[in-house]
Amino acid sequence: MSRLTIVANIFAKQDSIELVKSELMKLIDTTRAEEGCIDYDLHQNNENPAHFLFYENWQSRELWQQHMGSQHLADYLAATEGAVESFTLHEMTVIG
Repeated sequence: MSRLTIVANIFAKQDSIELVKSELMKLIDTTRAEEGCIDYDLHQNNENPAHFLFYENWQSRELWQQHMGSQHLADYLAATEGAVESFTLHEMTVIG
């Protein structure tokens, strides 16, 4: 199995920052307990509070894919529908 790093950038709409932050925070404990999760760390930009970043490490892409299909992630998407300005996700591999 090859370790997978995920970098996810979430930009909340200005009037929805606290809602998005609250819903993102709800994901942390459940995700950290999932099979294959090594790290699942949420960051908030010091200069732009609407910008959130997840830095994640997973034991494999397959286990991360299971996370992506989880109920708690579906609940987050439903709760934040219309509140997120943009979302980008990058699958990365450690090379050094």
